[in-house]
Amino acid sequence: MRLLVLQHIACEHPGAFSEVIAERGAEAVPVELDAGEPLPDWRDFDAILAMGGPMGAYDDADHPWLGAEKRLVREAVGEGKPFLGVCLGVQLLASALGAEVGPLAGGAEVGLLPVELTAEGRDHHLFEGMPEPLVTLQWHGDTFELPEGATLLASSPAAPHQAFQAGSAYGVQFHLEVTPEMAREWAEVPAYRESLANTLGEERGAEFLAEVERRAPGLHPGARRLFSNWLDLSAA
Repeated sequence: MRLLVLQHIACEHPGAFSEVIAERGAEAVPVELDAGEPLPDWRDFDAILAMGGPMGAYDDADHPWLGAEKRLVREAVGEGKPFLGVCLGVQLLASALGAEVGPLAGGAEVGLLPVELTAEGRDHHLFEGMPEPLVTLQWHGDTFELPEGATLLASSPAAPHQAFQAGSAYGVQFHLEVTPEMAREWAEVPAYRESLANTLGEERGAEFLAEVERRAPGLHPGARRLFSNWLDLSAA
């Protein structure tokens, strides 16, 4: 399998998903869009993984490449290409499929927090073998409406749309893939530091980062299972 990995900042890469990619013998081809790397032809890949980033899915004016990325997603999903979006990736998927993306009404969702599967999510192979409630890393200020015809698979009190399926495409708002090294790198990104200061304050923000670094490995069994399940669905 050749996997196109759409990245929007260097420190938001597949993380723990990479273990499954290596075990499956897949080839991951990262494209760093924020660094100006050009989008390849999606037809040359078997599946697409879109990771997170500090920008909004609607920030086309500041990041003109977002428009081209959303066109790629819309075309690929329209042709049935397997797709998985994480955090910003799920918001880009929603936007590409015509749904609204914007700030969370109650403010950012930040923390190691539970996500509850819907009835459809519990019966879906994407979440087969996953614990419930599923503890996830949440660190986002935006949310999305469901695209027309999409199936909601998971929810949380702060952001009711946490995961969905739309045809060959899946998206999850939360993180499971983060490693301790990634957590340390995220702490150095000005936009992420600012969001923590605005939501938790300086002291609690620092405590949160330390907790993420300490507990990140505990998220990895879920990350590996979710990603393995998605690869199974992609190969079906």
